[in-house]
Amino acid sequence: VQLQASGGGFVQAGDSLRLSCADPRRTFSNNAVGWFRQASGKEREFVAAISWRGSPTQYADSMKSRFTISRDNAKNTVYLQMNNLSPEDTAVYYCAAAYGPIAATSIDRYRYWGQGTLVTVSS
Repeated sequence: VQLQASGGGFVQAGDSLRLSCADPRRTFSNNAVGWFRQASGKEREFVAAISWRGSPTQYADSMKSRFTISRDNAKNTVYLQMNNLSPEDTAVYYCAAAYGPIAATSIDRYRYWGQGTLVTVSS
């Protein structure tokens, strides 16, 4: 596994979490990185993505006002700040490196996947 997602946990509705996606071998420093999530019994869906230079970014419409994606290339890490969480945000969150340098929303544009981190939001 070349990407390492972390930061998930059990939180209450309205709380915040920051997920991290680490690339310790610096394999994807020139690639866009995206976050996706998969709730139980549902298909994996796009959350947010960031280009290799940090811009442009892409967000799913339903999360744009609450989630912020960022990256620190010096630390080889991409972050997903999630605010005002609701039970509907409960899912396994995955980070993935894209084939290219520009943020994309389609799952088909992503090649390398991390192992996922579970976020559970209680009401």
